[in-house]
Amino acid sequence: MSRRCWKLLPDHCFIISIRTRHACDHSFWWFRNRLWPLSREAYPKQFIPVVSEESLLSDTISRGLKLGADVRVMAITNEEHRFVVAANLHQLAADRTAGIILEPVGRNTAPAIALAALAVAEQDPDELMLVMPSDQVLKDEEVFARAVAAGAEAAKKGKLVTFGIVPSSPHTGYGYIRAGASQGAWSPVDAFVEKPDADTAQRYLDEGGYYWNSGMFLFSAGRYLQELGQYQPAMLEACRNAYNARQGDLDFTRVDKEAFAACPDDSIDYAVMEHTRDAVVVPLDAGWSDVGSWSTLWEIQPQDENGNACHGDVILEDVSGSYVHSEGRLIAALGVSDHVIVETDDVVLVADRNRVQDVKKLVNRLKEQGRPEYKLHKKVHRPWGTYEGVASGERFQVKRITVNPGASLSLQKHHHRAEHWVVVKGTANVQRGDDEILLTEDQSTYIPLGVTHRLTNPGVIPLELIEVQTGSYLGEDDIVRFEDTYNRV
Repeated sequence: MSRRCWKLLPDHCFIISIRTRHACDHSFWWFRNRLWPLSREAYPKQFIPVVSEESLLSDTISRGLKLGADVRVMAITNEEHRFVVAANLHQLAADRTAGIILEPVGRNTAPAIALAALAVAEQDPDELMLVMPSDQVLKDEEVFARAVAAGAEAAKKGKLVTFGIVPSSPHTGYGYIRAGASQGAWSPVDAFVEKPDADTAQRYLDEGGYYWNSGMFLFSAGRYLQELGQYQPAMLEACRNAYNARQGDLDFTRVDKEAFAACPDDSIDYAVMEHTRDAVVVPLDAGWSDVGSWSTLWEIQPQDENGNACHGDVILEDVSGSYVHSEGRLIAALGVSDHVIVETDDVVLVADRNRVQDVKKLVNRLKEQGRPEYKLHKKVHRPWGTYEGVASGERFQVKRITVNPGASLSLQKHHHRAEHWVVVKGTANVQRGDDEILLTEDQSTYIPLGVTHRLTNPGVIPLELIEVQTGSYLGEDDIVRFEDTYNRV
């Protein structure tokens, strides 16, 4: 794929919305469930390489940065995922990051975009904002860039642009946009249409002039705020109050929780785009997918002569029409058709490919039973690195811990457990009570129950160690923090 950089506009601001991950947003919970067990509440599909070698978030950031040398990136996310988002931005757009705004509660896309628009408008209300979800795939980036350039011309004229995906099938899982008479590269939006039944979707395809609703938008910050104020004045007021009472926290902007919680909950489609007289649609035919289910991944991935799409260590015999995904262990399948088989460290999913929408039912059962697999992977990400469960039993637990170079865990203590640390790789600086210890490979230390301690990686390579916990209670909530680099409670 070409690595060229398309010039869009000076100081163009590219907004990535990651806000669909609020656990309290039931309207978005369904989307997260459908790629379980690979996608989970604490580490959803945006952060996972489900299509390419990079995560969907990384692909989205890279796609936006290619639009021009002056493009800046802003992200809207929540408390739980803020450090993962920050790490991606620092890695890919260190000198082109326009900020990370944290939503204290989920209030859907219209208020989230309003927060970003308020931040952008402080500098220049005429600056254009390209709003993109972070969980989509676009295969043809040159076609995408041309569509964005066309949309920018419309946005400079005061239009609110949405991008309509040229439909390849009578899909019933997407909302549709009905376009009016063409104005060249764009058309006025006649209507936003809810997800149709199969017959209606086929009629849309036969008639033409209908597009899938991509959830991507382009407009100036000032025009969006102007239209939001006209059609949703209470929403704009709540967002403005929340933003005006903002506070900085490391790399993040925290808006006022009480003020934002008072904001009406609504999508940009319902709140603004269905009402404004200046909505236009730019057709986009660039190999788009919202990666919404395992069957979607099967459709967009390369398939063998039997219609199978495979990832990882897989051996098939007399298998057809299936999606088989291994994260590590060998999957050997025999004599099955139209299946989805997904292996992770702690879960194996086997499903009929035509019933993958019902994966959410399995996740709901896990939640009801209080099992952690609905939320956490075996490897858990933290702002300082990761930890992974190795073994557990009555009164003991073994973890593999990785601490990033220069990172430090909080100064903390535990009421119910002691810890034994063995360094496998790198160097560890250990604060234990009044003592400070430097450990290298093959060295170990013991943290008694109730003793204040901190683990730091002073080196330039990741620190890896094995932690053995013993005690009467080994839950992650048995942590009393005294100091924390990341301002966690």
